[in-house]
Amino acid sequence: MKWTPVADFTHHAHTASLSAVAVNSRFVVTGSKDETIHIYDMKKKIDHGALVHHNGTITCLKFYGNRHLISGAEDGLICVWDAKKWECLKSIKAHKGQVTFLSIHPSGKLALSVGTDKTLRTWNLVEGRSAFIKNIKQNAHIVEWSPRGEKYVVVILNKIDVYHLDTASVSGTITNEKRISSVTFLSESVLAVAGDEEVVRFFDCDSLTCLCQFKAHENRVKDMFSFEIPEHHVIVTASSDGFIKMWKLQQDKKVPPSLLCEVNTNSRLTCLGVWLDRATDVKESLPLAAQPSHVSKEEQPKINRKESGDGVQEEERQSEPNMKKRGSSGDGEKPAGGDSLVSAKKRKMAGMLEKKKRKKKKI
Repeated sequence: MKWTPVADFTHHAHTASLSAVAVNSRFVVTGSKDETIHIYDMKKKIDHGALVHHNGTITCLKFYGNRHLISGAEDGLICVWDAKKWECLKSIKAHKGQVTFLSIHPSGKLALSVGTDKTLRTWNLVEGRSAFIKNIKQNAHIVEWSPRGEKYVVVILNKIDVYHLDTASVSGTITNEKRISSVTFLSESVLAVAGDEEVVRFFDCDSLTCLCQFKAHENRVKDMFSFEIPEHHVIVTASSDGFIKMWKLQQDKKVPPSLLCEVNTNSRLTCLGVWLDRATDVKESLPLAAQPSHVSKEEQPKINRKESGDGVQEEERQSEPNMKKRGSSGDGEKPAGGDSLVSAKKRKMAGMLEKKKRKKKKI
């Protein structure tokens, strides 16, 4: 069986190259070196606006269900966004360097992040604060939870450290031939690994052995994504050669997958997301104990100054959700300025309403 790819939505999203992409059941969001996050409504096939809060390249974007988006950037911040009103609910100074990658636990209660300060940080998303900081010897550039959340992997150059949640210690290390660019779990124990080469490998995280490998592209594989639909378990690969390819996985992961389809985008691909037009995701929102505070742009310098000191205690204190609500009205119609959805229509509407109010006052 062969699939036929057809392009049905194209948009010039950013003024610089894309660095991250995330997808939920309705929206696709893209992050860029231009420091903005753009939102696309895939049901309506329209540009939905942009989020501007970070100062620096957006390095990672992750949805949890349909209610929350979490972003990380070179400014060291991790931001939690309301994916309905598109407001910044919480802004945490997460790393002293850049945030390079983050991953949300399947339960939505924990998140992991890695940064250029050579730390792996665990975040308590229920309380919105730092839970644990582990120093690692080098800068990790990928962290990923397994589907059930019983283990996670941390990638440093061409090595993958496998951690078990109950011990929070390394149970083993997988070594790839070249620097790793992307990993994706195919099951609780099988990990697909792509790097600065044409080959994709499947590793067993328990035995730490390579199950199989296959040539996927003519150039380095930049990103991968796997998903399941009835009768098919699919892995999608994107490469610097401009091709996006979809592969059908075999039940036995020792057998290389078969090609379903490919498309040449004639572009130098940097990241990949898959939007599946299907029913609403069961994971609706993060299990936050208390609604996080809205963060306005004016509060940003205060946060930065507060976190210039060292130590875990400083960061844990700052991260608690005790900031006063600012910059948001009761009905949520006018989100806080710089941190929220930038929409030309909304700005125009707000201006017209303001003029009407002034006319009434004069009368």
